[in-house]
Amino acid sequence: MFLAVLIALAISFLLILVRLVMGRTTFDRILAANSIGTLIVLGISVHGFYMGRPEFIDISIVYALINFIGTVAVLKLFDKGTLGDK
Repeated sequence: MFLAVLIALAISFLLILVRLVMGRTTFDRILAANSIGTLIVLGISVHGFYMGRPEFIDISIVYALINFIGTVAVLKLFDKGTLGDK
């Protein structure tokens, strides 16, 4: 089952990579980069489950939060032209 999950994640990664390269707009590319971050979170979680190390779940949660904050910051930068500093 672990191999099937890895294959599914790899196929998803390749499809998202195509979207990242061939995206029409900047927002398509940002969404693809965010999706790659989500796949990395899934990979960390699956690896932690397979190895029997539940602390990997904590690491994946922190990575997901950093991924979310980074995506919001990049979207704000493209929308407003600044991150809020004067």
